[in-house]
Amino acid sequence: MPPVETMNNQQPRPSILSFAKDLPNICSLMGLFSALLAIYFAFLSLYPAAMIALIVAVFLDWSDGIIARKMQGRTKEQSQFGGQLDSLIDIVSFGICPAVILLSYGDFNPWFFPGAFVIVAAGVLRLSYFNVFGLDGESTYQGMAIDNNAIILVFIFLFDGLLEPGLFVYLLYGSIVTIAFLNVAPIRTPKLSGGWYYVLIAYAIIISLFYGCKIMSING
Repeated sequence: MPPVETMNNQQPRPSILSFAKDLPNICSLMGLFSALLAIYFAFLSLYPAAMIALIVAVFLDWSDGIIARKMQGRTKEQSQFGGQLDSLIDIVSFGICPAVILLSYGDFNPWFFPGAFVIVAAGVLRLSYFNVFGLDGESTYQGMAIDNNAIILVFIFLFDGLLEPGLFVYLLYGSIVTIAFLNVAPIRTPKLSGGWYYVLIAYAIIISLFYGCKIMSING
């Protein structure tokens, strides 16, 4: 048993909810909310709305790190907690969410389950690898970063309605499997940062306007 003095000198652990007040974590949780909203819309087969929610989740995922780096006085524990929180939210936003979208678009036919499993499994492997080894060099990843899954997926859905439904299903399924392969492939991909953040903002606005118009045309 440790001496009483050692026990009394130990700092009490912070509460779980104390980390929810950290601004970068608030941003991360807003991204989780947006991803769950995308899943909700996917269940309702409202794919344009799901795409808007998904690209907003990407924007918030990029923003939390920028906020964290600009904040002064954050503790080591806050930084570590934020990194773990971001990783767990990423698998929901960019692994589970695309899987649900694929299953929903396939009317939950069992043939779509393998594709859904592959994208989630690849995401889990990708994030686990990154959490252990980090960047491959100063500014590159091994495998494609998982947030790109959503960036690509919202672009693919631009062809929904332009292609024959049967053809688009093949495109969607094939794209999901390809994305999963890229997540775990032994290739080096650049870390998109700096000016790429403003490119993402422009992309998110344009995509959201397109899908917003599509929603209004459907409701009209």
